[in-house]
Amino acid sequence: MDGITLYHLSKELDRRLSGARVDKIQQPERDEVLLTLRCPGENLVLLISASADCGRAHITRVKKANPLEPPALCMLMRKHLLGGRLTSVRQVSADRILVFEIEHTDELGDAAKKKLICEFMGKHSNIILVNGDGRILECARHINETISSFRLVLPGLDYTSPPEHGKLPFDALTPEQLQARLAGKSGSLPKLLQASVSGLSLPLAREIAYRACGDAEAYVENAEPYAQSACRAISEILSTPSPAVRLGPDGEALELEAFPFKSRLYGTLCPYPTLSEATDEYYLQRDTFMRMQQKSAAVRRVLKTHEERLQKKLALQQEAYDSAQASEEYRIKGEMLMASPQLVKKGMTEVSLPNYYSEDCAPLSVALDPRLDAQANAQRYFKLYKKAQTARKLALEQLRQGREELSYIEGQLENLELCTDEAALEEMRSELVKGGYIRDTASRREKKALPPSSPMQFTAPDGTRVLAGRNNMQNEALTFGAEPEETWLHAKNVPGSHVIIKSASPSEETLLYAARIAARYSKASAADTVEVDFTRRRYVKKPSGARPGFVIYTHQRTILAKPLDAGTK
Repeated sequence: MDGITLYHLSKELDRRLSGARVDKIQQPERDEVLLTLRCPGENLVLLISASADCGRAHITRVKKANPLEPPALCMLMRKHLLGGRLTSVRQVSADRILVFEIEHTDELGDAAKKKLICEFMGKHSNIILVNGDGRILECARHINETISSFRLVLPGLDYTSPPEHGKLPFDALTPEQLQARLAGKSGSLPKLLQASVSGLSLPLAREIAYRACGDAEAYVENAEPYAQSACRAISEILSTPSPAVRLGPDGEALELEAFPFKSRLYGTLCPYPTLSEATDEYYLQRDTFMRMQQKSAAVRRVLKTHEERLQKKLALQQEAYDSAQASEEYRIKGEMLMASPQLVKKGMTEVSLPNYYSEDCAPLSVALDPRLDAQANAQRYFKLYKKAQTARKLALEQLRQGREELSYIEGQLENLELCTDEAALEEMRSELVKGGYIRDTASRREKKALPPSSPMQFTAPDGTRVLAGRNNMQNEALTFGAEPEETWLHAKNVPGSHVIIKSASPSEETLLYAARIAARYSKASAADTVEVDFTRRRYVKKPSGARPGFVIYTHQRTILAKPLDAGTK
């Protein structure tokens, strides 16, 4: 969100929202607010985010769940802004700051003005509600002296603008000003431009350099001769908005573009009627992903810790099992002593006895307790045999349980990557709380009851619907909510999604397509081909007492499938 992109957004928001009435205010995130504005003939929702990575302001179509208790900023905004009129949206000093000016009637019935100041400056981003006299009422981030010694942002203090950066404003730039700033300077032209002109991100500075001299990475001995062409390029960019999102090969949003980038030749350009729509689409992917990464970080750490602990525990259990394998040797030695007692005398520490269990009866050295006779020594070996057998059975059972739990944890890590909304993450967290892996802390911000998350939906080439679960609870609901004759699929012997083909007699093409989905959303997704089992849903059962999502099945057949490419619908 560089200054020039914000310049185009401010013009659009001012044109579309000036005169709108503030009808509703929400704060779904600590650093994000939504204002529903009643405009002539339509209601529009303005999203303002002070996220460190995704700070922005634009009209949105995204709906979000709210906390049960609104934060202080939300409550004060409701008190002062509800029913007010948005009079203007303006950018401050060609910088990454937007000011929303709102007129309203105060408690005494007098006309009053408030400002919502939005600073989009990376980790210093903020949303600040300011009174008519310039006093801060509340803000999304409180900045005290322990955080910054240059500028305090706290309720009750007067609002002060961020420190001046000393750059030339891009919206009033002249060639003479830029020539004077660049005179005698050498180096990377994009970096020199970025250091001289406000509002330029490095990608934008590279585009201006490309338009100025034909090279986005230009290194110059003297930057002054390029000032005029750079000014012309900035003027073109300001006067020709053309909002678009540049897409990668899998349909992922790579870049938001407020104007055409002539220096970029990769990806596919997807144009939008307004910059708000392009911004909304771009951040719909980016912001959702980053917020989910943040919210799932604690769950991921817990699962990784359990995974590492189980791997170490399994290694010790395997070692114990391997040691217990010596039990057969104890039995053989005991039986050899019983068969040849005449060769053993008290006081002997070792004896060589013929081993009747080997083909050539080769002698075997048997250690003895010198205090015991042959029979007592044999009984000592039989006791060791029984003890080792018991240890072997216990180690085998522990190995089985450990491997089962490790498979469950690995499956949950795979499911975590499929959580694209808070409902799916909350379902996973609830399951882990019930399993004793996570404590349900009261300090976590309580949310309104979220609707059940939805499974992933795909359409096969012949139009048949195919569904895949995102987590264990979804897998269970999807599988046992399917019709008995519908086809069920799962990657063989690895954690993965349950997949249902919504047809009693799918074509081979659809079956292969669904198998590729099952392969894609499994732990084996990095393999070239994956074995996928499929059977009628009627043959899939859940054992009594099994973990969520764990099933057994019969009458299956196996198909080899290449994992579906990411982004395929």
